[in-house]
Amino acid sequence: MDYIGIVFNYIKKLEYDHTHDIGHILRVTKTSELIAIKENADVEVVVLSALLHDIARPDELKGIIKDHALEGAVRAEAYLKSINYSKYKDVSYCIKTHRFSNNIIPKTLEAKILQDADKLDALGYIGISRVFMHRNGGNLDERIKHFYEKILKLKDLMYTDTAKKLANEKAKIVESFVNGLEKELYYEVYHGKEK
Repeated sequence: MDYIGIVFNYIKKLEYDHTHDIGHILRVTKTSELIAIKENADVEVVVLSALLHDIARPDELKGIIKDHALEGAVRAEAYLKSINYSKYKDVSYCIKTHRFSNNIIPKTLEAKILQDADKLDALGYIGISRVFMHRNGGNLDERIKHFYEKILKLKDLMYTDTAKKLANEKAKIVESFVNGLEKELYYEVYHGKEK
């Protein structure tokens, strides 16, 4: 049975927020798949986990639930059981542990891959865009602080060798952007000339 196709059709109908939209889901899925292949993981488990990893996020943003990772794991497990997918516990575990800010170190390779892929989407050009799209917003000083306190630390938090390589490249993009932004913001560059 084509479980990936079934789940993909299911998640297309769900509600998302603008920084964790279907684009985010599909980028995380593609990155997860790439890492899973290179790291010899269970590709189907990884892809299904990625497709379903943020299914409970809108309810967290609305204040209905406290943790979209924990609730998402429960919902994904129930859904996968309903379509008779036998590795529902593996997928559920990946989703439960995907939120790195919960400080849960994943025990399975597949869960490590999902967490890596989710963190990778916060880096690079897309990651920069998502920082400024986030509802918590804030002024430029607060956004720069966020880059330093969270985003730029992500490259050192990857589990797989494949993700570490990708993260280093994507982090260079963010570092260059933040450095340029700070120069312009703090008037170190004025009319194209260094002060």
